[in-house]
Amino acid sequence: MHQPRGRDRRPARRAGSVPAGRPAAPVAVSGARVVTVGYFSAKEKNPVALMDAADTELTARGARIVGRIVQRRGVSAGGVGKMALPYSSRTLLSRGKVRELAEACEATDADLVVFVAALTEHQQRVLTGVLGRPAVCLSAVLTAV
Repeated sequence: MHQPRGRDRRPARRAGSVPAGRPAAPVAVSGARVVTVGYFSAKEKNPVALMDAADTELTARGARIVGRIVQRRGVSAGGVGKMALPYSSRTLLSRGKVRELAEACEATDADLVVFVAALTEHQQRVLTGVLGRPAVCLSAVLTAV
């Protein structure tokens, strides 16, 4: 029969902790080819203005904007009830939008992907692995001087 599961012998991972031996790398934006990504609910009336402001901030720091992807949430009838939730806890975006983003990164030979929305460390790791280039949130870029 099935035995009860015992405690795992591996140390527990704490949320927000950086694995030992891998310090968080600073994000170099100057001279980088950047794709910006926005994730907005339907309640946001002017997402274009927010994306333009993010692009302006990045350009002022020396980045070259080569692409822009926007994911809207709650536009369809099915998404209205889930507007506060991400499409995916792993990637924030839907599968199709991640695929579209990866294709845009390849086509433009982007060096960096900057999300206007906040990303968890797990989402950053998953997106970096899927896209093959660093994926960071805008606040991390703006605080790194």
